[in-house]
Amino acid sequence: MKTKDTARIVGPETARMLELGHPWVVADAYTRKWPAATPGQTAELTDSKGTFLATALLDPEERIVARVLSRKRIQIDRSWLTVQLRSAVELRRHHADLRDSTAYRIVNAEGDGLPGLTVDRYGDYLMLQLYSAAWRPHLKLVTQVLQELLAPKGIYEKSRPQKTRELEAVSDSKKYGRLLAGKAAPQLLEVQENGLTFLVSLEQGLNTGLFLDQRCNRRDLMQRTKGKRVLNLFAYTGAFSVAAAAAGAVRVTSVDASPSYTGWAKENFTANKLNPGQHEFIVGDCLAVLAKLAQSGKVYDIILMDPPSFSTTAKSRFTTRGGTSDLVAASLPLLSDGGLLITSSNHQKVDTADYVKELRRGALQAETDLRVISLLGQPEDFPFPVTFPEGRYLKYAISVKSGSSTGRRSP
Repeated sequence: MKTKDTARIVGPETARMLELGHPWVVADAYTRKWPAATPGQTAELTDSKGTFLATALLDPEERIVARVLSRKRIQIDRSWLTVQLRSAVELRRHHADLRDSTAYRIVNAEGDGLPGLTVDRYGDYLMLQLYSAAWRPHLKLVTQVLQELLAPKGIYEKSRPQKTRELEAVSDSKKYGRLLAGKAAPQLLEVQENGLTFLVSLEQGLNTGLFLDQRCNRRDLMQRTKGKRVLNLFAYTGAFSVAAAAAGAVRVTSVDASPSYTGWAKENFTANKLNPGQHEFIVGDCLAVLAKLAQSGKVYDIILMDPPSFSTTAKSRFTTRGGTSDLVAASLPLLSDGGLLITSSNHQKVDTADYVKELRRGALQAETDLRVISLLGQPEDFPFPVTFPEGRYLKYAISVKSGSSTGRRSP
């Protein structure tokens, strides 16, 4: 297959962004004049004067039509890929805190010079995800190099279908993973994180059951939960709940709209020799459940919420913009004075400043003082270039509820 074609000219704004180190070329009037190409071809990007800017991977049918591989002239071959992947592995070896963890990210797309491609480790297995069809023609070579470098028992690919948002509510039982090489993994594979055991699925569902970018935040939570009453909203498969219970929380209440995820959460409790019967699991819409808990006079010392950027249930629809403030307002009456509200979002298009504004709106709506004491993000195995601020997507805010009311209402 032909993988390299003639140079592509970019417009002045794109040229400036490329010179500043941004790794994306977004479709515009200039890219629409480019010669026809197929996903996976590489091309040299130049300005209108013919000055070389970068070598990029083409994905002509998408909004991001090209992703920068190098500021030099290169080809995607075994030698180049080996250098890139080995560098990613070494970064984790020297700089990531992976104590008692066998599940973490090995390649973080733009953060490791392989935009549109991620590789995660789950025990003795690797999971690839392609966020661009441009990597599809190179998948076999990537798999071979990973086998040579890391010798995993097996390598899986988890596909990223179109209209992911619409699928989230019904995708937990569908197979989106496939074995690319090696031996098949168990249907539920045990992995370690911070010394705890979690069950993941490399085949079923859009996700594996464990969000690796929250590893350090779960470790932080474990230092705060001894003797506390914890409410975990959008609990998914219960990773935060397990962390809280294992660290000595007296009671953890986990709320999620999915019965199957709730069952999975109970299995994670059992895998850690924690009795699910000593804790509480509620299946339902989080806002509706919060209203019922408030009516019954429930109070918690820590309330945690890590909702998806977008979700839909039979009764409601959640989005990070606007939805976060409503959740905060509904949660604060259930939080003890001096208690911790922990809120998280992985929405790339909502930056930290705007996210804190959502917390402010919720606090004003609840007429409550809320003080942020810590703003955390993704761990060291999720690096991003300073030239690519979009790569800093995870917001994890720890706030304290004041005993006094603001005495003000939001407009």
